Amino acid sequence: MTFPLETAAHPEGLRRVAIDPVSRVEGHGKVTLLLDADNHIEQVRLHIVEFRGFEKFIEGRPYWEVPVMVQRLCGICPVSHHLAAAKAFDRVLGATPVSASANAVRRLMHYGQILQSHALHFFHLASPDLLFGFDSEVAKRNIVGVAQAHPEIAKKGILLRKFGQEIIRITAGKRIHGTGAVPGGINKLVTLEERNSLQRDLPRMLQWAQDAVDIAKQLHAQNPALYNNFGSFRSKLMSLVRPDGAMDLYDGVLRVRDENGRILFDQVDNQRYLELIEEEVRPWSYMKFPYLRSLGAQLGWYRVGPLARVQNCDFIPSAFAEIERQSFVAWGRGEPVHATLAYHWARMIEMLHAVEVVAELLADPALLSGDLLTSGVRQRHGVGMIEAPRGTLIHDYEVGDDDLIKRCNLIVSTTHNNQAMNEAVRSVARDYLDGQELTEGLLNHIEVAIRAYDPCLSCATHALGRMPLEVTLLAADGTLLDQMQKSSDGGLTRTK
Repeated sequence: MTFPLETAAHPEGLRRVAIDPVSRVEGHGKVTLLLDADNHIEQVRLHIVEFRGFEKFIEGRPYWEVPVMVQRLCGICPVSHHLAAAKAFDRVLGATPVSASANAVRRLMHYGQILQSHALHFFHLASPDLLFGFDSEVAKRNIVGVAQAHPEIAKKGILLRKFGQEIIRITAGKRIHGTGAVPGGINKLVTLEERNSLQRDLPRMLQWAQDAVDIAKQLHAQNPALYNNFGSFRSKLMSLVRPDGAMDLYDGVLRVRDENGRILFDQVDNQRYLELIEEEVRPWSYMKFPYLRSLGAQLGWYRVGPLARVQNCDFIPSAFAEIERQSFVAWGRGEPVHATLAYHWARMIEMLHAVEVVAELLADPALLSGDLLTSGVRQRHGVGMIEAPRGTLIHDYEVGDDDLIKRCNLIVSTTHNNQAMNEAVRSVARDYLDGQELTEGLLNHIEVAIRAYDPCLSCATHALGRMPLEVTLLAADGTLLDQMQKSSDGGLTRTK
């Protein structure tokens, strides 16, 4: 498979248009387009322009500090990093499985994170495009505009997220960057009063989550041509599933389906992920490009996240979400749904599932009493894998006999989706922008495609080996004084 529009044959003389920064996403990224004199698209690239060095600067730190440190990667999905790291160090301590209480509290924390993150993305970041139109007036294409035009929708979104954040506060100690999970277990249980306070709001949250699924379904039904074709392309799908094939967002084995929905890999132990996945570096982005080793970089890339998970599992183990999953799958008429905008529908099905799982967990007595910690035979290596809101998250650590981190490898959800996001922006550029006079509304079409993946660009940015770098020196009035680029091979070029 080729990567159309990724590289221009003759970039000299082409006009460059940049979307910088991409808005309503977590982190900083930009898109560059190279156009000829007739506005035909010659090259489109999604660039991740910030660099985070977590894999290196945690080396030498005691392993018990890491679950708190790595969640500073992000203020949107800190719980996912917190839990993935804790699960990795459970392996190092031989604490597998953890106690029933630790498992229940961690799962409650995680599904609270799924709930709040999905609500934040759909209602705050994506709904302005979906409700008003991709090229609508930019001044109202935001959450304030949604609140003015659709106050009930905005209210439900805000309070659904608040409920998820309250779950995180109770289980992790605070809403952002908590400390509830520790290697080998947890550091606190849920009190009876805390449990009861959450249960009181459950019926309303369940109804509102169902309403959100209905909104997503209605958007597809009202404009099926747009929702089926916008930024659509075929790809492989990867996620964790429970050993029996059910959706499990906290733990499981790896499964990969091909473009036609056939299972390529199944029951792959998440500790052996490196036998399945490899990464490559390209000189124009700080974000790496993962692919399936057996298929190579050209054919082996895939998608993760809600679109993959809802179709990769055999069933969702909660009643209302399973009904909605079946409706989603039926939309494909026997084929996998590959539409980029279908991420939003799948995301709302997962949010509904999260509320149902929260209800089950709140009825579990292990939340209120039981052992906090467990331990076993000490190991030097551990992998923690979890389905973060945006997709499969991998934390891989090697710990020395002195309890200090010797090596770390992180593959986050957005990194898995890197090639897919590039494919999406190329598809949209080809279908909507090629040969057109560019406007803000048309450029927003590209951002809409990126937002569908709910990318967390802060989490995803690290590189292998030498990294490209651009340094720009501006005067106080914004005048460009000097600019220098360092290529991936270490060469320096002064561009002014």
